Amino acid sequence: MKRELFDADHDLFRETVAEFLKREVVPFHPRWEKDGIVPREVWVKAGGVGLLGHGVPEEYGGTGVDDYRYNVIVNEEVCKAHASGLGVTLQNDVIAPYLVGLTDDEQKRRWLPGFAGGELITAIAMTEPGTGSDLQGIRTSAVRDGDEWVINGSKTFITNGINADLVIVVCRTDPDAGAQGFSLIVVERGAPGFERGRNLDKIGMKAQDTAELSFDDVRVPAANLIGREGQGFIHLLQNLPQERLSIATCAVASAEYMLQHTIDYCRERTAFGRSIGRFQNTRFVLAELATEVDIARTYVDRAITLLNRGELTVEDAAKAKWWTTELCNKVMDRCLQLHGGYGYMMEYPVARAWQDTRVQTIYGGTTEIMKEIVGRGLGL
Repeated sequence: MKRELFDADHDLFRETVAEFLKREVVPFHPRWEKDGIVPREVWVKAGGVGLLGHGVPEEYGGTGVDDYRYNVIVNEEVCKAHASGLGVTLQNDVIAPYLVGLTDDEQKRRWLPGFAGGELITAIAMTEPGTGSDLQGIRTSAVRDGDEWVINGSKTFITNGINADLVIVVCRTDPDAGAQGFSLIVVERGAPGFERGRNLDKIGMKAQDTAELSFDDVRVPAANLIGREGQGFIHLLQNLPQERLSIATCAVASAEYMLQHTIDYCRERTAFGRSIGRFQNTRFVLAELATEVDIARTYVDRAITLLNRGELTVEDAAKAKWWTTELCNKVMDRCLQLHGGYGYMMEYPVARAWQDTRVQTIYGGTTEIMKEIVGRGLGL
């Protein structure tokens, strides 16, 4: 089905993104997967061609264009290039709303130019060793001491955790206030007591640095609080719909890419004297997947339009997130099966895509949590 989401300016930007990935990322990604991390200089190059900082005001080095469709283009092209290690999606889709929408002028001057230029790599630290989707179970604490916050605790599964220069840490600042007792505090590289643990060994997304972080009496200026004290949980809830839609856009783009790759493979691969695409089972499997992906694409494109208008609800974002990520896993599994034994070989793109996709139903809130959100929205 023809998409009607983008205009000519978006198409030109897509060409820029695709060319950058072809030149600066794709040839080197296998090495980054072995290393378990993407070199910092790639971020600066990405910032130099405008892949970072959409929505950041021009006076702070951004494009000044608040149009989520540009973020979507970056997400889609990164997925098509199978550049799963490049954590720019987190920077653009997850961190930007906090640093643009919740910071004061001084904080903007301090952080946004490097953020948009790629010199400042960012992360957000929510998950803890004993707390996953249940954010109200967070134990990391921050206590006010004069003009400083003193932070203690630990976080895990933090994307960009090794490379990050700036980490937004979700802290409990009032242990007796329940959901009103959380705040968002920025910890910067080099803060005494701030330590990074091992670069975690994951099933997939091997080139993306994912780390454990620890905070032992870490002192940061009181001016590093973003948003309002005690309103951290509310700020998270306000920004999670965009994060979840971001995951959905990547899920659909990944599914589309691998589906087309598999269709091409089925045209060329022969068995019993004919291409395997001519067998009814193959055609039916691919027809089902093509239909489901097309329908998912239509829903996600509509959600993107609503997000741009400020009308995307928490429930609709949850629907997009759980449905598309479950579908993406299904697509990868079926496509791998159609590749036969070759699908199990890491030299084939479908094998790596199958590995990388598995986490989508977990991060950003598990499928089960998404269904819980949708169910509550039904008044149940």
